[in-house]
Amino acid sequence: MNYKDICLRVNGLVLEVGEYIRNERETFKNNYVEVKGKNDFVTYVDKNSEKKLVEGLSEILPQAGYIAEEQTSTKKGDKYNWIIDPIDGTTNFIHGLTPHAISIALKEDDTIVVGEVYEIGLDECFYSWYGGKAFCNGNEISVSGAERISDSLIATGFPYYDYSKLDKFLATMGHLMQNSHGLRRLGSAATDLAYVAAGRFESFFEYGLKPWDVAAGAFLVQQAGGLVNDFQCGDNYIFGGEIIASNKQVHNEMIDVISKYML
Repeated sequence: MNYKDICLRVNGLVLEVGEYIRNERETFKNNYVEVKGKNDFVTYVDKNSEKKLVEGLSEILPQAGYIAEEQTSTKKGDKYNWIIDPIDGTTNFIHGLTPHAISIALKEDDTIVVGEVYEIGLDECFYSWYGGKAFCNGNEISVSGAERISDSLIATGFPYYDYSKLDKFLATMGHLMQNSHGLRRLGSAATDLAYVAAGRFESFFEYGLKPWDVAAGAFLVQQAGGLVNDFQCGDNYIFGGEIIASNKQVHNEMIDVISKYML
């Protein structure tokens, strides 16, 4: 399997679908929004974008199945499955804000082998393939060299439906606010992870996430020299609903903070 060739073909697809999303945003109205659950929204742009992605990915790798947020295809592959979020940051999109991003990962058995995050607002495509480097718009990227939380800018996402850990989460935020360069909440986990891979953030943590939110971005962080775990310091961060991703120097300190406040 030529992972590089697949990745570069996916690049062209996400740029094409990203242009569709960008154009639709120009005429989008809030009455086009459907409610899937508490603070969980979907639009015709999400659904149409996912259909376009599935069609394009089917041409690139016909035997692959899909783990897709909007379930426009429920085909399951024996070996290969695409993990797709057509618009990560739909709430931002609805309100005319950035970031919002396309997130695509290719899973071979239990291993991610291709990851792509296309942040539409800044026209930045982050991508990597198994055995390769990590890139943004053709330029190699890597995680930052900061050595401590005190030197770090940290990203997170606010819970939007599961408030069972809210007090613990707020305590974690309070500690990090007082002991870092600051916290940021952009509203797109895929973008947050891509920014860790590019060295813009030192770390990202969040709970209540889905596989399509994190699969591609987590792979990018690893390919760019960073580390990724769940809150228990295990490897169940794609399907386990919680994630810590950081550069290597800060990661253990972040795990200690999460262990102290979140567990």
